[in-house]
Amino acid sequence: MIFVDNLGAPETPRLRPDGSWMCVEMAPDRGGVTHISPDGKDVRLVARTGCPNGLAIDREGVAWVAETHPRPSLMRVTMEGTADVVMEACDGRPLLLPNDLCFGRSGLLYMTDSGILMSDWAPGGALREDWATAPFDGAVYEIDLSTMAGRAIDTGLKFANGIAFGPDGHLYANEMITGEVYRYPFVDGRPTGPREQFANVLSEAWAGGFRGPDGMGFSTDGRLWCTVYGEGCVAVVSPDGEVVDRIRTEGTAPTNVAFGPDNERRLYVSEHALGRIEVFDVEAEGLLQVP
Repeated sequence: MIFVDNLGAPETPRLRPDGSWMCVEMAPDRGGVTHISPDGKDVRLVARTGCPNGLAIDREGVAWVAETHPRPSLMRVTMEGTADVVMEACDGRPLLLPNDLCFGRSGLLYMTDSGILMSDWAPGGALREDWATAPFDGAVYEIDLSTMAGRAIDTGLKFANGIAFGPDGHLYANEMITGEVYRYPFVDGRPTGPREQFANVLSEAWAGGFRGPDGMGFSTDGRLWCTVYGEGCVAVVSPDGEVVDRIRTEGTAPTNVAFGPDNERRLYVSEHALGRIEVFDVEAEGLLQVP
C-alpha cells in the first residue's frame, strides 16, 4: 500500500506526537522538511534546508535534522518553518555528511556522519565510481542539546548510516559499505565500550551495483527492521543477529522505516527512487524512540 506519493527522494519518515508525520526530501527542487497529515492526504513543505538526510522529533515536536549539503550540519526545524543551524562540528571534527538521528533514554541525541562530503561522494549528482573504496571516516556522535556539546563515540566507519536504540537499551548503527550492523553496549543510558558486530544484512543474491543498509528501527520484540538500499528490501533481523526475513519494496532504493501509531502493526518505508512512502502490515509493534 502507498501511504503518500510524489515526494522528492524521501528519507526518514517519523511519527509526530499528534499522529501526523514528518519526513525529509533530498531532491534538489524540494530539499527540506515535510509535514504529512495522519491519513497521508495533505503534504506541505515546512522548511527548505538543502539536502537533508535524517531527522528525529523531540517531545515538543521540534525536528532535529541531519543536513548534508551545501552546509553539513545539525539543524533545528520548527513546525512554523524556522530552520536554524545549531552545529557544524562535533568533538573537534567538522561534520561531513550527517546522516541519521535518534534519541536515547537519557534525552541525548545520537547522530551518524557518513564521513565524506556529499560533493565528494556524488560529484555532479552522480555516485562516484570507486564508492566501495572511497576515503571514509564515518562517525557516531553523542550530543547534549541543552549545551550543544558533543563527542564522538566511534570513528573510522565506512559510510555510517542508520542508527537506533534497541529494547535492550543498547545503541545500534550500521555501515553501508560493508553491510555490518554494530552494537554499542550501554549501561544506565551511557556507552560503556567499543562497537561489537551484531549482524550483516547484505544478501548473497546480488546483481551488482551500489547497495547497503540504510535507516532502521526496532520492534518491541527485539527484531531489527533495516532497509537495504539497492537490494529493494527491508531485512528483518532476529535478536541474535540472524536475518530471518526480507520484505520486498516496490522500488530498489528503500531508505528508512518507522512503525505506525497506536501499535497498529504497520511499517512505513520511505523509497528514494519512486518518491513515496510504502506501508506494510507486519506482526510487530514499534519500539518508541522519543525520549
